[in-house]
Amino acid sequence: MERKIMPYGSWKSPITSELILKDTVAFEGVVYEGDDLYWLERLPSEGGRSRVMKMTLDNAPSEQTPAPFNVRTRVHEYGGAPFTVFGERLYFSNFEDNFLYMKAGENQPKPITADSNNRYADAGIDRLNQRLYWIREDHTESSLTPETTIVVMDADGSAEKIVVSGNDFYSNPRVSPDAKHLAYLTWNHPNMPWDESELWVADINEDGTLFNNRKLTGGSGVSIVQPLWSPEGTLYFLSDHTNWWNLMRCYGSRKEEVCPVKAEFGSHSSVLGKSDYCFIDENTIIASYSQHGMRQLASVDVWNGRLNPITNRFTSFSSLQSNGKRVAFITASPTEFPRIAIMDADSKKIEDVSVSSETSLDSDYLSLPEAIEFPTANNKTAHALYYAPKNPDFAALKGEKPPLLVHAHGGPVGATSSALNLVKQYWTSRGFAVVDVNYGGSTGYGREYRERLRGQWGIVDVEDCANAVRYLVDSGEADSSRIAISGGSAGGYTTLASLVFTDIYHAGASHFGLSELESFVLETHKFESHYLHGLIAPYPEEKHVYYERSPINFTNRLSCPVIFFQGLDDKVVPPNQAVPMVEALREKGLPVAYLEFEGEGHGFRKAENIKRSIDGEFYFYSRIFGFNPADDIEPVKIDNL
Repeated sequence: MERKIMPYGSWKSPITSELILKDTVAFEGVVYEGDDLYWLERLPSEGGRSRVMKMTLDNAPSEQTPAPFNVRTRVHEYGGAPFTVFGERLYFSNFEDNFLYMKAGENQPKPITADSNNRYADAGIDRLNQRLYWIREDHTESSLTPETTIVVMDADGSAEKIVVSGNDFYSNPRVSPDAKHLAYLTWNHPNMPWDESELWVADINEDGTLFNNRKLTGGSGVSIVQPLWSPEGTLYFLSDHTNWWNLMRCYGSRKEEVCPVKAEFGSHSSVLGKSDYCFIDENTIIASYSQHGMRQLASVDVWNGRLNPITNRFTSFSSLQSNGKRVAFITASPTEFPRIAIMDADSKKIEDVSVSSETSLDSDYLSLPEAIEFPTANNKTAHALYYAPKNPDFAALKGEKPPLLVHAHGGPVGATSSALNLVKQYWTSRGFAVVDVNYGGSTGYGREYRERLRGQWGIVDVEDCANAVRYLVDSGEADSSRIAISGGSAGGYTTLASLVFTDIYHAGASHFGLSELESFVLETHKFESHYLHGLIAPYPEEKHVYYERSPINFTNRLSCPVIFFQGLDDKVVPPNQAVPMVEALREKGLPVAYLEFEGEGHGFRKAENIKRSIDGEFYFYSRIFGFNPADDIEPVKIDNL
């Protein structure tokens, strides 16, 4: 069929916002208990409710936590690891009341805690003594500075008591196979866990309390993540002391490198319960590692340190769990939706368990990511994934170059993923080029690359995004007069800072992004209350730096239209970060749009709001860049247009 000639942006695409959300789920965690596999999935169609699913060897997946239960925790606000399984008992945190619930077999869930001021996550199980260790966050005295501890409780939820306290944060309580030791991570302000954290181990008393607590490693500018006991009781962990988060193990006070390689086994850890490796047996680890913006799967012989890549079609792996015979994980590729999959430990054959969407897609409409490197400030190199416009039904006007959408990921020490993301394909299939920038500070390229952002947030990320634009414009891949930048959370800050401190963009979209840094420091939750100490400067000693990096203070430099998307229940970046920017743009006479969503927190979970934000941003650019969308999109009110 002959391709129709139409301007970029006006191409008709089968990848609609309705399709993106149709019968979709998002996967958030995997747990093996014997041969039974459990996982967490989020349902946009049910207001973002999360539920636990279970699959046995003989039966299809079944829901274990029916509505109205919402399996989610807000420990550290970002949550993670809200459920665990111990024998026939499922334990989970319910979002509405913060109670822990237990579901025994086929019985209905029942609460085993009763104080909504306490939040729980990231459980470790003492199987021999029928106990659980939880990270607990107590908001009784203060919602801004809750007390974080490790608590132990009996399997029925009784006899709860604090066993570790005194530091600002704890995570990853893990019981040794012989139930004699508890390993855990801890860190203190102003550090984030990826900046500096310590691995401790303690001996366990008969009543579950601890003694002889001792630091094994970490601190002094070293980040330790994901401690895990081997089947026979050797403690493994990931350390970035060599620049890369690599596998190590402890024998008493002696530490050994297991598999030194210039690759990142760890990943960004703002959520609890990350699991990027697991044991098949005492001799073999299955691990996911990152190189060049793509994650790969490999087996590791723990005695000779050999890394053996496992050939497969996927480029994204997370939440690795094993029962010794099989390995389960969340995975995806640039052309396949995220899914729960199982790999046979012997044959390495991978089979699907559950796919996030049953939507059938013609791969001809999918733009494949290209890992690019480009020169940036201070004679350094930065990284990104580039997606070219692609639609088999259309071709552009002769001589026309595509508009470019720059995406700044959140974190800001997160990273973009090569996994199929229909939101990106929504743009490319309509004629936009998209560049997903892993600016300096991003995870996946080693600690030195992450350290580029130390004290430089609002500078390095802004420069790298701008230099990605220059690289693509100079390469003939983008229209230099139609450049937009978009991001959420920390990426929203990079977006606003880019619009204020550079003049390379012609439009922008801030999804719950920061605009005023000092109020963020004073008002945000405990986990991130000192985050900017490392990213910006010590506060209040260098208060002036916060003023100089806050976009709201330099709206006189704004010269292009911006659209804002904001959840009214956002406790991480509250609405007062968006509203002053909106008002400043209105007063300047620049086109501006503001969409707020009731009941949404930090990141939208409801299908109708996700749809509105996708379509709303596209509509906004269509009016600013002067093309006609092929779809009938609900208009957005744009002031000063």
